[in-house]
Amino acid sequence: MPDSAPRHHHPPTPSLSGPENAPCDRRPQARPEENEGRTAEPPRQTGKVVSLDDVRAITGQLPRSYEALVRDRVKFRVGRIVYLAFSRDETVMGFAFPKDEREALVVSEPAKFMMPKASDLRYNWVAVRLAALERSELRELVIDAWRMVVPKSVAAAYLGSPSS
Repeated sequence: MPDSAPRHHHPPTPSLSGPENAPCDRRPQARPEENEGRTAEPPRQTGKVVSLDDVRAITGQLPRSYEALVRDRVKFRVGRIVYLAFSRDETVMGFAFPKDEREALVVSEPAKFMMPKASDLRYNWVAVRLAALERSELRELVIDAWRMVVPKSVAAAYLGSPSS
C-alpha cells in the first residue's frame, strides 16, 4: 500500500561559501569537465606554476582554516564555510570573492579568471587558473578569500590591525 503522505525534499542549506557540500550521491555519474563551457585564451606561463602545496603553505598559517577532501576535491574551510576549492586536476582554484565585483575581475583578465559554473553563481565565488598566477597574487587571493569567512576580529588579529 503506497504511502499517501506528501514527501518533502529539502535541499541542503546553502552557505555563503561556494560549491555545495551535500552528501555524496553514490550513483555512478558522468563527470563533465570542470571547465566545461568556459572559454578564454590559454593562460600565460609565468615561470614556475603555483600549486596546491603553495596554497597549503599559506593556509597553514591562517587561524581557523583547515583542509578537507570532498568528492575527490581539495577544499579549505573555516568552520563549515568553504573559502577555497580546487578542481580535481588541481589546475583551477575557486575562491570566495564578492559577487558584485567578480564580473569586472573576470573581464579585466579573462585568461586568468573565470566566472563560476552556473550552479555556483549564487555564491560569493570566482575561479582562477593557477598556471596564470604569480605567487604574490596567490597569497593575496587566498588571504582575501579567508578574510571573507572569518570574524573581523580574527582577521584583524592575524593581519596585525585593530578590528573595527
